[in-house]
Amino acid sequence: MAETMSTEREARLTLAALSEPSDIVTGTLVARIGAAETLQLITSGVRLPNGVDPAEGELWRRRLAPRINPGQIDRIQTDMERHNLQLLTPEDIDWPGELQQIGASAPIALWLKGDRTGLSTPLPGRVTIVGARAATAYGSQVATELASDLASQGRVILSGGAYGIDVSVHRAAAVAQPGSTIAVLASGLDRVYPAGNEQLFERIEQSGGLLVSELPPGSAPTRWRFLQRNRILAALSGATVVVEAGYRSGSLDIAGQAHSLGRPVGAVPGPVTSAASAGCHRLVQEGIASLVIDAQDVTDLLDSTVGFSGDRTFAYSPVRRFSRPGTELRL
Repeated sequence: MAETMSTEREARLTLAALSEPSDIVTGTLVARIGAAETLQLITSGVRLPNGVDPAEGELWRRRLAPRINPGQIDRIQTDMERHNLQLLTPEDIDWPGELQQIGASAPIALWLKGDRTGLSTPLPGRVTIVGARAATAYGSQVATELASDLASQGRVILSGGAYGIDVSVHRAAAVAQPGSTIAVLASGLDRVYPAGNEQLFERIEQSGGLLVSELPPGSAPTRWRFLQRNRILAALSGATVVVEAGYRSGSLDIAGQAHSLGRPVGAVPGPVTSAASAGCHRLVQEGIASLVIDAQDVTDLLDSTVGFSGDRTFAYSPVRRFSRPGTELRL
């Protein structure tokens, strides 16, 4: 049976379907006047509130208005029921308060599949572990050991569900402590990506873990959506650890976002001759990350977040600039 929604909740569902992740105009308006009034502004022609650039506001309307579909809400609710998906919004008591730290870029809503208990774990109990898709045997082994040891301690392990390091992290955590891993995806949860990891995602759910996405069912993964997914991984964890990454790996963006949020970052060293670890060495050299060699080092990072209130708001940027000229990280 379809969920009975409040007006505000229904509006958030619709806005999440109409706008792209981290849409600043949408996020600013929702924070200021609420989702229901923001939705009405798309087609009403009423002047947008002060603080929203008129030109940007008009472009926002032109972009979102054609996407409005009268049957959209019913379709999404039907897909949610078919795939056993849950909708989470700031109206819910277990909405992760840490997401407020990314301000107008915060997700409008989240879709969940599985047991949401892990999201209620205090921030120092959650850690994001990420790394290269083209992982080496060394990287996979280290990721497995870290995830297994931390999960055995009762920590919740987050990653992005991608090939390589992410797979090793999710598998190890699920085995060591069922219900201890969360995959944050860049697609609708009815069309998980990469498709080759479908069995992994099923295993995460069946073992008591959780799949999370800010995109409604039916949404396809895109380059932008992968990039924006990084801010959620960074915000939901007390610390972020990069196990293996090339010099311009997307994993460095997650580390950069975590650092900008005031969260500790760790990086695992590798052979100085290994291009697969060049990004990790870069993080340490630039002072972004502490060197991590085992689970105790990660625990020390997490313990440093005890008492962190998450009440500061930081501007989100998809480009992390390091101190050396010409070393901007762009995905």
